[in-house]
Amino acid sequence: MGSSVYKAIVIVGFISLFHSAFSAAQHRSYLRITSQEFTTLPLDIIVQAIASLFAVMWGVLNVAGNLREIHAAAELNTVKWETQKNLPSFYIFNHRGKALASNYVPSSAVKSDLENLE
Repeated sequence: MGSSVYKAIVIVGFISLFHSAFSAAQHRSYLRITSQEFTTLPLDIIVQAIASLFAVMWGVLNVAGNLREIHAAAELNTVKWETQKNLPSFYIFNHRGKALASNYVPSSAVKSDLENLE
């Protein structure tokens, strides 16, 4: 039952907020028609807008339910300590080391692995 009451508060709050915006627009057009200068909105429109804004916020917070804590390290709990520094995305195999050392000959194990890839 509580959730439906809060949903009704949200709906009534949005309707009231829309009504205060419409009243503000009507007040501006009235001032233009009567050739008066706009200084500020009437106090009742301001109070209605603020009250409906707080009603909507309170209703949305209660409709949304309880907030849960976000664990920043939840993904890291499953990773072992030895593999946390292992970042395969930073491995570089084709780099300018070959051009800098012209006498470099890769070892046979690496050479056979490279041949197997091709």
